[in-house]
Amino acid sequence: SSETFWTTTGMYPQEFIIGFPECVTIGKVAIQCYLVRTLRIERSLSKDPVDFEQCIEKDLQHAEGHLQMEEFPLPDFKATYLRFIIKSGFDHFASVHRVVAEGT
Repeated sequence: SSETFWTTTGMYPQEFIIGFPECVTIGKVAIQCYLVRTLRIERSLSKDPVDFEQCIEKDLQHAEGHLQMEEFPLPDFKATYLRFIIKSGFDHFASVHRVVAEGT
């Protein structure tokens, strides 16, 4: 639901990690967020959430009063964990409303 969300605590960077039960192949990651300026996505292939490597870093467009919707195509991308790092925001607080990872 886009009515529920995870919010930052006021300082940057902020991060959250999504774990899968095993290594998966991801074709695309989509995110709905608000007031996020710079986003980095990292992956780990380990059994534990360690040894992350950077995959994507992007400056997002400010969408005044609207959710930002970004899609990142990731052909043949394998991961056990995804770490999302909000490096900076357009305000003191930013929020993430939905994350979708499509693949097998």
